[in-house]
Amino acid sequence: MQTNVYLDIDGVLLANDLNAANFVHEFLQKATAPEYTTYWLTTHCKGDASTAVKRLSLVFPTETMTLLKDIKPTNWDTSKTEAIDFSKPFLWFDDDLFHEEKQALIEHDCLDNWIGVDLSKDPEQLGNFVNSFPIAVPNKLIGDS
Repeated sequence: MQTNVYLDIDGVLLANDLNAANFVHEFLQKATAPEYTTYWLTTHCKGDASTAVKRLSLVFPTETMTLLKDIKPTNWDTSKTEAIDFSKPFLWFDDDLFHEEKQALIEHDCLDNWIGVDLSKDPEQLGNFVNSFPIAVPNKLIGDS
């Protein structure tokens, strides 16, 4: 079964407003590989991927920008978990997890599918994911189908 990958931008793909995260190109190559369906899950995308792409075009080289063309938009109102398809295996790369989002992941028995990114603590973290990409843990909905 295909795994969905959900990506935040700030603190994950961007180390700060002016700098891409280390190993971002290699990470995006991995995250957008054919075995994954990749989605934006960021405040920079609410139903339209063009805002996210525009944000990154200010920092990423053209070579990296080409990797973004197949990343799909998501839409959510108050909690990013509103956009997650819990009926499929997924990985969610984000630097912050709000209480209600954590509760939704716990309810679906898939908290381990949130991959916390902390580039200030480990600037090489995306490189670690390239070398050992996380594997989605099946959740209750998948197990019940």
